[in-house]
Amino acid sequence: MVNWGFLSTARINGALLTGVNAIDGAEALAVASRDQRRAAAYAEQKGIARSYGDYAELLADPDVDIVYISLPNGMHVEWTRRALQAGKHVLCEKPLSRSAAEVRELFALAAERKLHLSEAFMYRHHPQTKQLKSLVDTGAIGELRLIRGNFSFNCSPDDPRMQSALEGGGLMDLGCYPVSMARLLAGEPIRASAEQVVGDGGVDIVLAGVLRFADGVIAHFDSGLVMPDRRDVEIVGSTGTLRVANPWHPTPDGFELWRDRATEPEVIPVEAANSYALQVADLCAAVRGEHEPLLGLEDALGQARTIEALYASADSGQTVLL
Repeated sequence: MVNWGFLSTARINGALLTGVNAIDGAEALAVASRDQRRAAAYAEQKGIARSYGDYAELLADPDVDIVYISLPNGMHVEWTRRALQAGKHVLCEKPLSRSAAEVRELFALAAERKLHLSEAFMYRHHPQTKQLKSLVDTGAIGELRLIRGNFSFNCSPDDPRMQSALEGGGLMDLGCYPVSMARLLAGEPIRASAEQVVGDGGVDIVLAGVLRFADGVIAHFDSGLVMPDRRDVEIVGSTGTLRVANPWHPTPDGFELWRDRATEPEVIPVEAANSYALQVADLCAAVRGEHEPLLGLEDALGQARTIEALYASADSGQTVLL
């Protein structure tokens, strides 16, 4: 049995709890909050055996194997570091960090302690994502030319994602997804540019970015916290286009493959799957020594470098080389 501890009672926990409960050999053992009563009430509601009124107390529990960190962005690095120092494997909600140097430091610590650290991009574990990657790699749309993505919704003004002190922002919370998808399909970018609108909380409430890749592929995306609910991806090749209506939370409806000059798309079916359960199973298997996690150092480092470059461009008004 691989025991999971939850650092915070954030709403996103519910999705991962569903995943833990769906996997044989995984158990949600403990939860921590800064308030013992809140932690106890949450544990009772979710069927979690142990509750703590302090994050450090959960890290001291010798029966917890993996810690899931769903704290606000600005607390990810500190508590990932402390969890690793306490001897725990870590699944940290995205984004792990916007700093490549911090990502290197954390993975170096994990390697030193012989622990696994993974960034929680759950969509990467879904069969749909693997299908998209396979279709692009096998030339189903010809040579890859362009990737377009978006992710936005209207966020409450008092939400932590609207606060610079907690490292919020549209790119950190939402734009990181189309950035991740572009990197998955095209590799690592060689330069980045971005424009942003900064809100009262000091974070980007709208950000649009362009990434250029070495083989001529261009990716452009937008993200925002003050726009309607939008989330889709279009992958354009020399002879066809893949249009994905639900790239981050796939459904069995599948996605569309449009051949050049076709009047109707081919609908590609997608296997029904729980991304969170697959994510849990992946890290449990890594802890048991069966394989390395799907998402490790290389992906997290590439992601942080790209986000860092996009923010540097948005702040300076200049294109940034990676």
